[in-house]
Amino acid sequence: MELQSLLLMDGVLPDPTLAEVTEVFASNVAFHRLSGDFPDPEQVRPDQVAAVLGAESQTPSSEILLLRDRTDALAGVVFLLHEHPDPADTFPWIGLLMTHRELHGLGYGRRAVELVEARLRAAGRGGVRLAVLENNTAALGFWTALGYREIDRRKDRELGRACFVLQKVFPGGEE
Repeated sequence: MELQSLLLMDGVLPDPTLAEVTEVFASNVAFHRLSGDFPDPEQVRPDQVAAVLGAESQTPSSEILLLRDRTDALAGVVFLLHEHPDPADTFPWIGLLMTHRELHGLGYGRRAVELVEARLRAAGRGGVRLAVLENNTAALGFWTALGYREIDRRKDRELGRACFVLQKVFPGGEE
């Protein structure tokens, strides 16, 4: 598996890639029910996904990564924020890690995290943070099993949803 940076062409995602990313988003109905990110979690549309990707790509220091398997099929999407909007927070953040629903429990998410962490360590970063919605117990279990620890509870910046803030400091690292 590998992570590839998603490059928008003139702010637009090419149709074949948009269809792949939409399939990943659409497969995660349970998450969208919890998050409220889409008006109808059962019917996630390409235009809605394009809007999410466009907004994310406009966020300073953000990077959208595609997780591709050995056959080059899209297995997941990662939103990585290299610099948090709060200047007092010096950690990079994982804004989203989503794998295709059919791949849950098969190690794809774990591998994506390993690749993101390796990428950050190679860039000289000492750790990473993320937020998990308080109502998403499966995600909380996933992240804590990977060594992420709760450091705070607060509302997310965009929609005011209750979240756990988790952090992982890499061996020998500090931000």
